[in-house]
This record gives sequence, C-alpha cells and structure tokens, in this order.
Amino acid sequence: MGAVVLVENLRIPDDLWSREDVHTALAGRDIGALFRLLARHTGASQTRIGAAVGLEQGYVSRIIAGRRVTSIDVLERIATGCGMPDDARMTLGLAPHQRSYRPAMADQSRGRHGDVPASRSWREDVRAAAQLWEGDVNRRDMLRQTVFSSTAYTLPALRWFTATSAQPVEQEGRRAVGQPDIETIRQMTATYRRLDNQYGGGHARDNVTRFLHHEVTPLMIEGRYDLATGRRLLTAVAELTQLAGWQAYDMAEHGLAQRYLTQALDLARTAGDTGLGAEILAAMSHQATYLGHAASGIDLARAARQTAQRAGLTVLTAEALVMEAHAHAVALHERDCAAALHQAEHALDRADRSSDPQWLGYFDEAYLSAKFGHCFHALGQHRRAERFAARSLKMDERYVRGKAFNLALLASVHARHGEPERASAIGTEALTLTTQLRSARAVRYVRDLQTGLMSHRRRPAVRQFITRVDAALGQRR
Repeated sequence: MGAVVLVENLRIPDDLWSREDVHTALAGRDIGALFRLLARHTGASQTRIGAAVGLEQGYVSRIIAGRRVTSIDVLERIATGCGMPDDARMTLGLAPHQRSYRPAMADQSRGRHGDVPASRSWREDVRAAAQLWEGDVNRRDMLRQTVFSSTAYTLPALRWFTATSAQPVEQEGRRAVGQPDIETIRQMTATYRRLDNQYGGGHARDNVTRFLHHEVTPLMIEGRYDLATGRRLLTAVAELTQLAGWQAYDMAEHGLAQRYLTQALDLARTAGDTGLGAEILAAMSHQATYLGHAASGIDLARAARQTAQRAGLTVLTAEALVMEAHAHAVALHERDCAAALHQAEHALDRADRSSDPQWLGYFDEAYLSAKFGHCFHALGQHRRAERFAARSLKMDERYVRGKAFNLALLASVHARHGEPERASAIGTEALTLTTQLRSARAVRYVRDLQTGLMSHRRRPAVRQFITRVDAALGQRR
C-alpha cells in the first residue's frame, strides 16, 4: 500500500484515487459510491467523512443512500475535503490545482502552506453564486445541513492571494444592464443592512436571498454589459452576498454563512475590489473567532490586514487589527493581543474617514471600544474590560443589535467581577433589546450571562433576571 494522507481525521491511502471503482464513481459523479468506498478503505464513519468535507452526518447518509450531488460548489468542497489529486478532480469534472507554487495563506513564518488552486473563470464564480442563492431560497438540505469548517476558508483565501489580475467581466446577453440596475442593488443592500442592524439577521434574510435569486441572477446570467459595467455589477453583488452571509452568521447558520462569505470573496476577487475583499476576510475572521477557531481567526485577520494595506485603506487596516487582537485574546495570547490593539488604535487615529464605503459605517470609536472590551474580558482583565464596555455604549442608537451585544458584554464583565446584582440590572436592559431582535448571537450572549449568574440565583435580583430570561426567550438558544 502507498503512503497515507491525513485529512480531517480521514487517513486516505494515496493509491485509492487510482482504483478503477473509484475512477468509475468519480466519472459518474456518484458521490454516494465514493463515500462508500472511502468508508471501506479508511474505516471512517459517516460523521468523520462529513467532518472532512463539511457536511452533516445526516446529509452524508442520504447521499450514500442515493441522493445525487449536482452542485459544483458542493463537489468542490468534497474534492477539497478529501484532498483529491488533480487527475481525480478532473475526472469529477472540476478544475485542477496548480502544484508548482505553494505560498502561505497569511503568515509565512507559521509554515502553513496549501496547494494553490487554478483561477476559476468569472462565469464559474457567477454560476456557483447563483446555485447557492437558488438552493437557499428552495431550502435545500445540502445547504441547511452544511457545517462550518475553519479549513474551508483556506481555499478561497488562497484564490484571493494568488489571482494574477482582475478578469474581463463582460458578455453579450439579451438584456441590457446599466447603472440604474447596479444602483438598485446598492440601494437594496443599504436598506437590508439598516434592517439587519436594527432588527437582527433573521428579520430580512429571506428577502435578501429571494432578491439575489429572482432579481440579481437574471442580470448576471442573461445580462449584456461591458467591462466597466460588469465589474461594478459584480462588486455590488459581492457586497449584498457578504451581507447575506453576515445575516446567516447572526442566525447561527454557520455552514451556510461560510458558503455565502466564500462566494462573496470570490466575486470581489473577480471584480478586483480589494477593499471589499479585506472587509470579507475580516468577516470570516470574526466568524471563526466567535466559533472558537482562534488560529484561523488570526490567519484570516492577517490576510485582511495585508489586503487592506494593499488597498491603501487605513481604517480597514485598523478593523483587521482588532479582529486579530480578538482572536489572540481568545487564544490567550496576551502580548500579541496588546500589540494588535495598540496598532489598531493608532491606525484608526490617522485614518481618513471622508471616503468610507457605506458598508464600513459601523466601524467607529464605539465599535472599537467594544472589541477592546471583548479582548480584555477574554483575558480576564475585568476592570479594563469594564471601562471599554461602558465606553462602547456611547454609540449610534440605530445599531440596536450592537447595543444589545455591548450591554450583554458589560453585564458579563460585572458578573465575572463578582457583581451579580449590577450584572442582572444591565442584563435586563440587554434582554429588553434582544426580545426585539431576530438574532441568535444576541440570544446566546444573554443565555451565557444567565448561565454565568446561576451560582448567584439565591439573590432576589439575580433570580428575577434568570426568570425573566426564560419567560422572554422561551426555547430560543
């Protein structure tokens, strides 16, 4: 038997891909047969196979039972998760990877390398995005069952850094696309972003996906546009796709959010929008850190910082640095966290905010203070965390969800510092806002506070808060 490749707890013999039965499964895109062969030759359970390719065990089971996989994006995920060599990928109908160049994703000193994928055509990016929107609107299991995998961000990040240049996005379609169409997308994005901040990701997420599927897809697939119009179109669509991913993240649909953010980054890469790419990489870092994948959060934040510096956007550099600091704090890297926070503060001080894009309006002193508070809270530095958490509440009142987060942060700091009555009073304010939101993150922060106060439930104020949470949130988790 040949050498063995370890992939997400799957030990795949490298000679498996040359077997005739495997070749037959790949050629027929029979993923069920492929999964059965993987299980037979590696001893892997359906759960372990699912972990490798980023799918829930139940969906893997249905594939093995005969459900067909037709989405290129899902096939790409399976190929990447299994570490398929180029000949196997091509048999499956996917583009090969380039093997000759192996750069680090973000920090070469860490020695994390990966094979760089060949650049996809812009039409492949568009088709993959359209498939994602259609599947989401139709609530297909393959999307709803997808789980988050920090390694699944490596491939799009590598595509981002290794793209040689922006592609010529133009085509001859039956429907003329012009600036009014693009401005409509931008205005809809601004409206949905405002609703997201005021009411949470679940309030308008379905509307966003339907707009992408029913209105945007025909523009991109059937449209007629020149090079300049095509790039503006893709930039606008990338921004709305990023927002859809952020909404899914806020609703704890983390695998789906990852798919959206990945597609948004690919579209921004195709459009050549470096600034938006930095923002999307920062969002990826935010999600990874929130889910406890600190190492990935650090790498993605550094990738965002390099991209922001390349774009010459100092405020985006500051944002990337606070994302890196938060990931360091979660990993308990106190010195690295302090260094990143110091750099972020100085970057924001010298940033010119006069030409900020609309999607960066949220990043201000209050947001920065909140991130400082989260960092010090994670590091157990309660008094410093309290000071910054209190400062974060001097904020734009339109960001209702953000205020709920910041109140929950301040309450949690008081709880950890041994002030349960004060924590309960502030937590009640956070609870009031949370009941107005459709945000799984807001609910989680309040529930975490409730759990943290359980040891003090004999105190009347704390017991009253715990009871109020259960009454207001019911089964919401």
